[in-house]
Amino acid sequence: MSRRRLAALVAFVALAPAVLADPAAEEAAIRQRFLDWTEAFNARDADGACDLFAPDLAYALPEVAQGTRATICGNFARLFARPGLTLRYDPPLIHEILIEGDLAVVRLRWTLTTEADGLRETGVEEGMDVLRRQPDGRWAIARFVAFTPEAE
Repeated sequence: MSRRRLAALVAFVALAPAVLADPAAEEAAIRQRFLDWTEAFNARDADGACDLFAPDLAYALPEVAQGTRATICGNFARLFARPGLTLRYDPPLIHEILIEGDLAVVRLRWTLTTEADGLRETGVEEGMDVLRRQPDGRWAIARFVAFTPEAE
């Protein structure tokens, strides 16, 4: 086999996962990851909730400018350990999913209901998540931003 053909074959194999991936299957896998996260969070499973986030996670929220995976996972553990606090996320409302190779961008809305000391509150957050396919093939959030929309 000539070097030219070998180089073309190597390039094709390297690009094949992105070229041959089934967009509907990839979108379904991403949607399932978010549903699995919702289930883990609602079950107060800190390890399960952390599973959605890539090791190199970086995020920004109004109250956290430079969040990391350690930050968010530590916050989950502390939050879930609080007695008398009930937390429940609805499945996310996904506005759109854009997939390009091993990166995906998801625009979505989360609704969280909290109950503590007899008070019940529901809040909404809009967000944008950047997911990266991990070495094991699963999608994980590598970057995200979230904010509370102004009343319309």
